[in-house]
Order: sequence, then structure tokens, then C-alpha cells
Amino acid sequence: MIEQLFRDLQVMLSSHGVPSIMAMFVLLGVVVLLGVVVDWLARRVVLLWVQQKVIDSRMQWDDVLWRHKVFQRAAHLLPGVVFYWGAEVIFSDFPNLQAILSKAAVLYLVVMGSLSVMSLINAATALADLRDSANKLPLRSLQQLLKLLIVIAVAVTVLSVVIDQNPAYLLSGLGAFTAILLLVFRDTLLGLVAGVQLSVNDMVRRGDWIEMSKYGADGDVIDVGLTTVKVRNWDKTITTIPTYALITDSFKNWRGMQESGGRRIKRSLHIDVSSIRFLDDALMAQLRGIELLAGYLESISQELAQQPESSLNSSPVNGRRLTNIGVFRAYLQAYLKANQHVHEGMTLLVRQLAPTDKGLPIEIYCFSAELQWADYEAIQADIFDHVFAILTNFELRAFQAPSGADVGRLTQQKA
Repeated sequence: MIEQLFRDLQVMLSSHGVPSIMAMFVLLGVVVLLGVVVDWLARRVVLLWVQQKVIDSRMQWDDVLWRHKVFQRAAHLLPGVVFYWGAEVIFSDFPNLQAILSKAAVLYLVVMGSLSVMSLINAATALADLRDSANKLPLRSLQQLLKLLIVIAVAVTVLSVVIDQNPAYLLSGLGAFTAILLLVFRDTLLGLVAGVQLSVNDMVRRGDWIEMSKYGADGDVIDVGLTTVKVRNWDKTITTIPTYALITDSFKNWRGMQESGGRRIKRSLHIDVSSIRFLDDALMAQLRGIELLAGYLESISQELAQQPESSLNSSPVNGRRLTNIGVFRAYLQAYLKANQHVHEGMTLLVRQLAPTDKGLPIEIYCFSAELQWADYEAIQADIFDHVFAILTNFELRAFQAPSGADVGRLTQQKA
């Protein structure tokens, strides 16, 4: 229709005796004016109407398309179409100039069309991100790969239009540059393969907490791209890791801890060995007042009462007797089971480790019911605050290397 309009206008100018050169400029002005009008209508009328429809709609996909400027970039194609049709009519008597202007219009349409497609890819990726299952797919890698392929296709198309050759002819000559292309796109190809393996094996997702000491990464994954993985560390710095490094090197993923509902507490306190002894009647009476130990002491006392008294009276090492360290371990076990912040469905241990030059290590091994870092540290601190505070109730002492103040007091005592 537009093409026929230009042809009718050209015939009318010729019938009125207007020179061909002047008619060409008149028609060129008409084409430019028509292109400006179409562009204005597309931006001020069509896009405003589309924007209002998007606002009124309750669906999400049109909001995402508008936010990623799919409609806005597609609207820029209309002036290019008008100019291409006009060039075919106006410069029919000037084939060389017609070819140049037609190629310019085609190049404009190719570039704007590719930008529109890239915006559509961005919108599709954003829509996929709204689903929980999206983190299991290498969306960023696929997005960047598709954009790369589009850029290559646009470059080949532009070059073929400029030199007036079939794109297949140019692609057939790429075989000679395969080695160069492999070298240039080495990281891209490795990243693509790594992204597929990470997705298939579900090794890492966005939002995972990973730790990779080789690259100084310890934090949440914020982006899994075609060539790089970005990790926001706990100090708010960003570490960039090559995607293929997650395949070739080892890293720790804390997702299992987050999904299990418990976070491990594994810490030891060192008991001064010289403070370990058998329980006497006075200490036993004192410990019976601890509610968490009442049931344990009652049952163990009944077992010990069955031993012959004669052997026990002859020597304290004869038979079985309670020690303050043993009762202390039993108390810790009961205390952790009664603690509402300790996960009751996971492993809970209070165990002795091999003695060292720092004393006897008593290790608490359990899982916090809270996963957040601050809450986890607070629970762990509360547990050990209580543990250190009750040592004196069992007449135990924590091992501590002598400090300067200890040496100073010792010197004053000798003086």
C-alpha cells in the first residue's frame, strides 16, 4: 500500500512536468517526513496505548516485556520499513543509489531487530527467574550464549549485505579460522560445557552459599554466567570465579546444611586434668540439687549400690565410682537435649577427645535449629557461656595458658 502510494506520487509529479531530480528530492522528503510521523505515532500513540494495557493487565509477562523494552525497540522497526519501501520507489531510476539506501535500511532493520530479540531473551530469562525451578537451570549461560550467537549472526549478515555476498558463502570460509575462533572463545566454550554440567548434576545454583578458598570466595552465589560465577562474600565484596573452575577445582556448597534444617556446632573446651577427681558425699549432695541430673544420679546410684561395700571401703579405686568429669558430661548431654535451640532430630554428642598438653578436650557436637549466621553464633555462644559458668559447680577448671598477670601475681607472692 505504501509502495503504491509512492509510485502514484511519482507518476503525478512526472505528469506535471517536474524534473526527475527535483521529484526525487520531493519524494525523499516525503519518505523522511513519513518515517518521522510513523516513528512519532509509534512512540506517542501506540506505545502509550500498549503501556496502558500493560498497567491494566494482571498478568506478569507483559510487565516483564515492557520493563525490558521489547515493545519500545520493536517500535523502532517501523521507520526502517517505511524508508526501505520508499527507497525502492524513489531511486528506481538510480540503481546504484537505490542499492546503497536499501542496504542502509536493511542494516538498520537487522540491528534494531537483533536488539529487539535480545530484549525478548532478557524478558524470557526474567520470566523464568520467577519460577523456583529456574535456579536449577543455567539460564544466564544460555542467555549469554544466545546473545553471542545473535551478535555473530548480525555481524555475518551485515558483512554479507555490505559486500553483497550470500551469508552461506561467508560461513563456508570460517573453516580456515576455526583454530582462531577456538582460541578466542575458549572461555566461552568451557563455560558453556561447565554450565551444562553444573545444571545436570545440580552442583550450584543462584542463592547457594559456597566456599572456594583458592579464589577467596565465601558467600552467596548471585549469578551463574556463561564465563563467570559471581559470589557475594560475607564482607560484601564480590569474587568472580571462572565457571569451568567449579568443574575442575573443588569447592564446598553449604546448600545441604540449609536444606537439612540444622547447622553444626562442633567446639571443644579443655579441662585442667588436675581438677578431675572422684565424687565425694559433699559434691554428690550438691549435684543432686541440679534438676537435669536428678534422674541420672538416681539411676546410677542404684547401680553403684549393688557393688560390695568392703572392696569400696578398702580402696577408692576398687569398683566403679562416679567422677566429676563423667557427671559433667552427663549434665551437658541432658542440657543440650533440653535446649529448644538445638535440633532434636540430628546427632548430639558430648565426647572426650585425646588428652593434649592443654588438658582433656570435651567436645560438644550438635546442630543448631537456627540457620541464620547471627542466630547460630548467638546460640553457640549461649551454650558455651553456660558451660564455662557451671564448671565450678563440678569442681572442674578450664585449662588456660599462664598470662602476664598470672606471672605477675606469682612473682608478688614469692616476694
